[in-house]
Amino acid sequence: MISLRSFRGYLVDVQIDVKERWYFFPIPYLKPIDRNLQTWADKGYSLDRINFGAKLNYYNTTGRNDVLKLWLITGYSRQIQASYNQPFMDGSLKSGYGISFNYSAMKEVNPRTVDNQQFFLRADSIPKASRFLEETMTGSLQWNYRPGLKTRHVLRAGFGMSKIDSAVWEVNNNYISKSGKTHVLYPELSYSMSFLDVDYAAYPLRGFMADIQLLRRGLGADVGMWMLNLKTTKAWEIGNKASFSSQLTSTIRLPFKQPFNQHRLMGYGDFYLRGLEKYVIDGVLGGMTRNTIRREVLNFSVPLPIRSQSHDRVPFRIYAKTYADLGYSYSKYFRENTLNNKLLTTAGAGIDIVTLYDLVLRFEYSFNQLGQNGFFFHVKNDF
Repeated sequence: MISLRSFRGYLVDVQIDVKERWYFFPIPYLKPIDRNLQTWADKGYSLDRINFGAKLNYYNTTGRNDVLKLWLITGYSRQIQASYNQPFMDGSLKSGYGISFNYSAMKEVNPRTVDNQQFFLRADSIPKASRFLEETMTGSLQWNYRPGLKTRHVLRAGFGMSKIDSAVWEVNNNYISKSGKTHVLYPELSYSMSFLDVDYAAYPLRGFMADIQLLRRGLGADVGMWMLNLKTTKAWEIGNKASFSSQLTSTIRLPFKQPFNQHRLMGYGDFYLRGLEKYVIDGVLGGMTRNTIRREVLNFSVPLPIRSQSHDRVPFRIYAKTYADLGYSYSKYFRENTLNNKLLTTAGAGIDIVTLYDLVLRFEYSFNQLGQNGFFFHVKNDF
């Protein structure tokens, strides 16, 4: 809140009152290992597929906007992740650095895609298999450069290691290596640039933002790939409390012949069409566009029962929306999957709820070109 306190000739006293976010987040972790809630539902909401643990996020650790994260997760799989990012390491407030380490061990591996569905192997169903079918380890150092408020550059150097059980190799001997190995170690170098000029990064209603990344992974016959990723979002206000946004995401991986685990594309992470969440479309070249019209229908806040100087109320903004998506994924190695090498279209309508700490809840009813329709639920946050 900004207020004028007093006037003295040409001088004005301005008072700015702010409410800071919490810095320290010890967060319990409970999440299915599946790609999204829809694929977990297809597994019958099995509690055996749950990971649990704790995430420790410590923001503004030393008072210089630095972030320390430690994740300890176990259950169906195991993950240990630690990272530290210091955006301001000198007086110019433009340069910074970061360091990260990640280890994961999986009891279940997806070595093939059949009919655009993941085919899984489970360690407990294979005689004499190791406890974990796949183990991965990564580490990196990065240098950050922020010449202005809207642009950031990141140069990252690191390594990766992957190891699979022989049972995985027997199903797909090119799962992690083009030369058929069960253990690979490779260097990785990447450059990324981000541009941010929107009203609210977690849910933009006005402005433009973009991310571009160029990555080199590996050097030899086992692992060797160039990858270029691009993601842009443009949002316009189109009337009273209404806006239109268009998001474009694309990627290319060269050469096109890559290990299976480098072909994962559409259906993983945030790279999916709304209405095709149940499917995966592997590829080394692909793109999609999401187009959404939304309008704010409610805006209110709820008082907290516990008194707090920083957060005495929880805000809620609710939007009604309609959308249409378009996408394509190319691969000459997975032609038996009918959604590959084909223009894909989806559409639908839904409700978004935006609340505290950039939490966005999305309730969507979507249709796809296969004649299928259904309800889908997504949660997006920075935790």
